[in-house]
Amino acid sequence: MTLIMGIVNVTPDSFSDGGRYLDPDVAIAHAFFLREQGADLLDVGGESTRPGADRVAPRVEQQRVLPVVEALASEGVPVSIDTMNAATAVAAVDAGACLVNDVSGGLADPDMLAAVADLQVDIALGHWRGPSSEMYARAEYADVGREVLAELQERVAAAVAAGISPARIVVDPGIGFGKRGEQNWQSLRALPALGALGYRVLVGTSRKRFLADVLGDDADLARRDLATAVTSALAARAGAWAVRVHDVPTTRDALAVARAWEA
Repeated sequence: MTLIMGIVNVTPDSFSDGGRYLDPDVAIAHAFFLREQGADLLDVGGESTRPGADRVAPRVEQQRVLPVVEALASEGVPVSIDTMNAATAVAAVDAGACLVNDVSGGLADPDMLAAVADLQVDIALGHWRGPSSEMYARAEYADVGREVLAELQERVAAAVAAGISPARIVVDPGIGFGKRGEQNWQSLRALPALGALGYRVLVGTSRKRFLADVLGDDADLARRDLATAVTSALAARAGAWAVRVHDVPTTRDALAVARAWEA
């Protein structure tokens, strides 16, 4: 069964909910609410990866996320830390996180893979071609599906070489990261091939720009959330291990309907 990863952005500048949950107490309350709504695990992040975003110092990132991670983990809630910084990954795992979600696939911080190997926790490796400040500078592909697959295989090989067990690896095609409009749809169509590598697959389409390209630029969050639920259900059908979303109930319902259809 495909899991639902609820998004908890403890940031002032995330693209769809920036600033709403910057206060740790508000973020903690929101996270528990997502859990009550049906999130299987919660992905806590303190650095926006929206297009054009600047990097955040690890010290600031940790001040944002560690109180949230600790509060959730102390209540037995499975927590993922959304970070590209090895120091933050280590601190978050010490606080109770069980998965490191690195959208850069270990490329942003050369210490990340070795740190996770020492921590003995799971890691999600995202497909990435550069920082958010230059998100689309390298969005050139001859065959996006094949290239994403090949580049993720390189990241997996690097993780294994660093000492991370293959059983602990999750791969993420990086929807919206270094990919324009149609390139995201091509990446999603390639999910069965990605899953055939034998690793768990994480898919995050939530509220992203390429959905608005289909719906129309005036699409509000409710419409984007519905589109997210549809793509999440299709990702589940393609074998995704988990889908990362802002709106848990709509995706939960979509996944339930899809399971009933296929029963």
